[in-house]
Amino acid sequence: MTEPRVLGVLGDLLEDVVVWLAEPVREATDTAAELHRARGGSGANVAAFAAGIRPTRFIGCVGADGVGDSLVADLAGCGVDVRVQRRGTTGAVVVLVAPDGERTMFPDQGASGLLAPVDDAWLTGLAHLHVTAYSFLREPVATSTRDVLRRLRSAGVRVSVDASSAGALRRHGVDRFVALLTELCPAYLLADRGEAGLLGVLDGMRLPGTTVVVKDGARPTTVLVPGEPPLSVEVPPVAQVRDMTGAGDAFAAGFLTARLDGADLGAACERGHALAARVLARPGAAADRDRS
Repeated sequence: MTEPRVLGVLGDLLEDVVVWLAEPVREATDTAAELHRARGGSGANVAAFAAGIRPTRFIGCVGADGVGDSLVADLAGCGVDVRVQRRGTTGAVVVLVAPDGERTMFPDQGASGLLAPVDDAWLTGLAHLHVTAYSFLREPVATSTRDVLRRLRSAGVRVSVDASSAGALRRHGVDRFVALLTELCPAYLLADRGEAGLLGVLDGMRLPGTTVVVKDGARPTTVLVPGEPPLSVEVPPVAQVRDMTGAGDAFAAGFLTARLDGADLGAACERGHALAARVLARPGAAADRDRS
């Protein structure tokens, strides 16, 4: 029997409206800015970056509208096997990007939150499934996602979770999300330092069955493996940082594809860092997808 090779990603497929601010926001009047539209959604971003490395399938829900048509075509054009339900209105995220690259996001999940039960055929051949925290924040997508993870776990497929957003975790309930992680026991939890601190996993002890990967911008990434000393992986310097949108998703794609290719944790982080560096000088997460 052929070993499963497909990386699955379940999550959002949205339109990003990226606003590059040229100056601090001026309340109650105009602020100079440059606007970019792009295919976005954390899950879709991971899938798009990963598809350049190994077979990748995206599972989600998008609106039955022209914007949804365009986003599906764009994602498929990246080489992703796109499996989406179509209902509702396609969601969007307005991303305000300061001159130093830091972002403030205004998300409307739209149809991505309407994912209904997923067909078994969409899960066939998956070697691993990656899920973002956004897929647990609304119904019916939260119930559908938990059902998918239970089915895959019973089939022996490993899963990973991205903590996604400190603001979203607070709205959902931090203890509630930790309880969910404890129940799911993912192979990996990917989080930035703020999210990891909020979840109380910086010492790697709260989730004893999960390897926690803590990103910290330009500072070293820390990998916390249960029962082992922390692993610190340096982040190579990047000449220009203009927009951090999608960098964490690119890291996830690099890290997960490397692990599926048999790389150790350090090498997996290095691939994640290299892929993340590709997005930092350009608007949004989709603009740099075709660079080698």
